[in-house]
Parts: sequence; structure tokens; C-alpha cells
Amino acid sequence: MIVDSHQHFWDRSLKQFDNSWQEDPKLAKICHSFLPADLQPLLQANGVDKCVFVQTQHNVEENRWALGLADHNDFVAGVVGWVDLTSAECEDQLLEFKDHPKFVGIRHVTQDEADDDFIVRDDVSRGLAVLEKHGVPFDLLFYTKHLKHTATVADQLPNLPLVIDHLSKPEIKIGNIEQWRKDLANAAQRENVYCKLSGMATEADWETWKPSDLKPYVDTAIELFTPERLMFGSDWPVCKLAADYGQVFDALKFCIRDLSQAEQDAILGKTAIQFYGLDDA
Repeated sequence: MIVDSHQHFWDRSLKQFDNSWQEDPKLAKICHSFLPADLQPLLQANGVDKCVFVQTQHNVEENRWALGLADHNDFVAGVVGWVDLTSAECEDQLLEFKDHPKFVGIRHVTQDEADDDFIVRDDVSRGLAVLEKHGVPFDLLFYTKHLKHTATVADQLPNLPLVIDHLSKPEIKIGNIEQWRKDLANAAQRENVYCKLSGMATEADWETWKPSDLKPYVDTAIELFTPERLMFGSDWPVCKLAADYGQVFDALKFCIRDLSQAEQDAILGKTAIQFYGLDDA
């Protein structure tokens, strides 16, 4: 079973959602709607069996919309949604969705918060404790400057499954690795922290990147986390800024080609199934 643990849908005709961020001229390739009918043939062409939708909106209405898509598309195995971690309504919001078989996690777009310490604020920690109480995993969307906070969150909430999206967006284009490696190593010492091998091509040079540019970062993650805490994600359609679906998938397979079959199987599916509880979905 091959599982893409990280992809998105959006429908620009739906006015209740704010997709204005896509209107930056640099993002022209992704400034239109992307829906299950667009993704399914790409999964089939690349031998990917299932996928996990990950939120883009700070809006519980997106949860309802995405779960509706998942209900009508069997290949969408899970939905990582959003609740307001800072709100007194956090638990009520979570309980609306928690028992849906395809609701598998929560994410907040932490990287865009003006406060670099947002994720360790007391009000946010209270919201994360609600997720821990109910056994709902949390995706950490960080830039490298936020990565240092992973250990703090993991230590405060040791029973909360955490996964770092996109390896915390290391600066692949300019080859920065040392500080990122140090902070990632600290995060990896916490057993409740996992990591997604996703979003790498868009952190490299969009025009000239090659799989070998990504390999030092993948190798570092494998060394620190082991395959049992790593999972493949395409970051489609955002990846289209630098690569098509097949190029992203092939690049990861290149980077892990020397691992055993069992280790490759973990990265390409088993870890995501275990982390998100996709057997239930």
C-alpha cells in the first residue's frame, strides 16, 4: 500500500474560502482549482493507492467540505483539518469531526504566524492538550526558525503524535544544512515526533533542481528518525511550482533506493497508515 501523506485540494469558485495567497504572480501555476478528479489519474499513473488531504484554511468549514470530498472518493483515506487551538470552542469544534472515520488530524499554518513563538504560547498549548486528550495527531507546519520548538511541544505533550511537514522547509536552494540538522536531531529524540519527506522540490531551485540535491536532507532524516517515523508526501499541487507529481515521487524513490524493501515500504505507506490510523478509514 503506497500512501501520499500530504496533498491539498481547493476550489477557487467557493467564496467562503480565502485563496488570495495564490494570486502572487510567482504562484501562477497553482492559481486555479485542484480537485479529486485532477489528482486521481496522477495517483493511478504513479501506483499510489491512497492520499491524505491536509488543510489550507483556518476555517472549520473546510473540514466539512474536505470530508465531503473524501466520502465520495475512496482514494482519499484521511483528512487533516483545522480547529481554533486558541479558542474556548476548540474541543467542541474537534468533537464535531472526531468520530468521522476519515478525520485523522489537525494542522495550523504556523509558518505564517507573526509570532515566531506561536506554537509554544500558553493558549495554543491548551488547544494542543485537547488534541492529546482525544488522541488526534497534529501536523507542524514550520520554517526552520520554528523547528527548535518541536522538542518543547513534544515534551509538554508526550502522548500527542506530532509530524513535521516538509522537513521544516530546509534551505535546499542555498545548501544550508547544519543548524537545520541540529534542530531536527533534537526533535527526533522525542519518540512522538515523526517527519514527512515532502515539499522538498519547492525548497530547491525551481528551475534547475535534481534528485541528488534532495538526497542529503533525506539521508539526514533517515539517520535521525529511521524509516519507521518517516512518510512520503507529494505536497501536490504546490509541488507543481517546481515539479510534476511523477517527478516528486521519482525523486523520493531515488533518494531511498538503497534502503531495504521493508524500510521503503515504511516510508511509502506503513508509517502514514500507522500515524494517522488509516486502517480505520
